[in-house]
Amino acid sequence: MRTLRACLGAAAAVALAAAGTTALVTTDASGATTALSNRWYAAAPYLMPLDNDPPDPAAIMDATGLKAFQLAFVLAPNGGGCSPTWGGTAAVSSDTAVQSVIDTVRAKGGDVSVSIGGYGGTKLGQTCADASATAAAYQQVVTKYGLHAIDFDLEEPEYENTAAIRNEIGAAKILQQNNPGLYVSVTTPGTADGTGWFGKQMLLEAKSQGFTPNNFSIMPFDGGFNGAASQTAALTNFNSILQSTFGWDQATAYAHEGFSGMNGRSDSGEYFSQADFQTVLDYATSHHMDRFTFWSLNRDRQCTPADNGGRTSGTCSSVAQNSWDFARYSVQFAGVTPPTTTPTPTPTPTPTPTSCKTAWSATAVYVKDDEASYGGHNWKAKWWTQNEVPGASEWGPWLDEGAC
Repeated sequence: MRTLRACLGAAAAVALAAAGTTALVTTDASGATTALSNRWYAAAPYLMPLDNDPPDPAAIMDATGLKAFQLAFVLAPNGGGCSPTWGGTAAVSSDTAVQSVIDTVRAKGGDVSVSIGGYGGTKLGQTCADASATAAAYQQVVTKYGLHAIDFDLEEPEYENTAAIRNEIGAAKILQQNNPGLYVSVTTPGTADGTGWFGKQMLLEAKSQGFTPNNFSIMPFDGGFNGAASQTAALTNFNSILQSTFGWDQATAYAHEGFSGMNGRSDSGEYFSQADFQTVLDYATSHHMDRFTFWSLNRDRQCTPADNGGRTSGTCSSVAQNSWDFARYSVQFAGVTPPTTTPTPTPTPTPTPTSCKTAWSATAVYVKDDEASYGGHNWKAKWWTQNEVPGASEWGPWLDEGAC
């Protein structure tokens, strides 16, 4: 997605990574142990393991030195209820597919965090009776996968639901208390002012419950942003919000602040290049921020030439890049110099061409998860729709599943 600029000095990066971190131990498939610092969980980019043409995490690890992945997203069941699922459809209790991904990462000395929520879908905070019930649902995820880190991605539609946010913040506090050493991040939309009214209400809810996560991260994209300067300005403003809300000084606020970016072309047509990521990385490290991550590894590869710059995709960045360019910034934030040469083991396999679904029709009625092809890509309906052209609107009813 971008050309790498100068890396952090190794000594400075390691010193920064060591400051205020807690070593956590994971057990890989062979029974050996690998210690990861909180800095790695703070650097973990998002990866959808079941959707959006998931890349091979082992290949990314070999190519970049990345050790941690933020797996997305755990939701309530599409039909309702208070049990955790992947994407609303695959029950965590019976999962083997995501477990296989986790085993692969841990066998190579890495680890994962799991993200709950995200944009859209039904969240457990909306369907569970209270904070205790919400926490019990998430505890199933923590226990099944032996997690040392979890991310609360609080967005639409629960973002605007006071009761749901109360349940989520309460659940996060309970998990933190019941799982000593658990790394907890809270991610929420960003604005030019730092975060909007609902984000500020979420912070006030955390304050009222006496809950302090490892960090509160904002997503400074999809809100009229224009490159790194607008993002660092939003991070500065968010720091002031953290200070005024919790009574922290500036340094304490930065130590509890995180950045979650979007690589390449955002949903609203903004562009964030490799140079933008380097600028924000420099800001984050110089201010001793706690987290630097991005959405997503599924997008951390170049589109076919015809797609570059044309539209937002869930499977590529729409900017010129080498595969895993953006992941290398996460590696730098964790305090490791990414490899400069591409290793020979575990090459990225050539993807098998995807067949096209039945062509989209302006007269047909589509319901959630129906698929159709249009413009050389497959599309999946997010909700009921008719006569809405796939890709015509950034916030429309269609999810791009990639070229076919």
